[in-house]
Amino acid sequence: MNILLTNDDGHNAPGITILAEELKKNGHNVIIAAPLEQQSAKSHSISLFKPMKIIEKASKHYAISGTPADCMILASQLLVDESIDLVISGINAGQNMGEDVLYSGTVAAAIEAMFLGYKAIAISLASYKDQKFITAARYLCDMLTSGVYKEIKEKEILNINVPNLDYTEIKGIKVTCIGHRTYYNFVRKEKDVNGETIYFIGGDEPHWTEIENSDANAVKNGYISVSPISPDFTKIDSFERINNWIDKIKINEGK
Repeated sequence: MNILLTNDDGHNAPGITILAEELKKNGHNVIIAAPLEQQSAKSHSISLFKPMKIIEKASKHYAISGTPADCMILASQLLVDESIDLVISGINAGQNMGEDVLYSGTVAAAIEAMFLGYKAIAISLASYKDQKFITAARYLCDMLTSGVYKEIKEKEILNINVPNLDYTEIKGIKVTCIGHRTYYNFVRKEKDVNGETIYFIGGDEPHWTEIENSDANAVKNGYISVSPISPDFTKIDSFERINNWIDKIKINEGK
């Protein structure tokens, strides 16, 4: 397969480097187009009115001075063509489960790829220390060999989260819903070098709500979580309720 790799941790981060190596070992053609620097939690932002650079670090390896979504846009327009079979964003250093999918640059890059007409996967490793990226890389290669990309339909991506376990310790794969998390001590107050008060966003380890069949529960129990995501924010089942309200208030009636 012809695979375009991106991420939000940077073009030379361990996750994307290890994944690229494993994909190549499995016979895939890989092009990397990823941020020049760390871009975590940039969500789906793009760099309007800001110049960007594409820096060729090696053959088929490009570092882009923009966000993950920028990387997909520039790569699709300038670096690749329709021969790309799949876009993979990751392997992210840390989980992207629950509401974090809205903040994640990793997930946003995959969604942007979907908008641009590509099949796309976002993959993350659920740990911030002693990370076993090789487990996630090997399992993703196994899944590609088994044809997981054929299961990706129009207007959806697959968001995959992998427990930080050895390859042989993974219990299996589960299709999951998006879970719910709460951060404690979410805002931290400190003093800068001038003694002025400054603030940082980013709390302790998240607390995951026990939701049956959620991404968090699957990972906690040693399973790889696969969540199909479709970024359609329209709540169709609310139309009737809102239309009934409109009928009752009769705004501008008779004008």
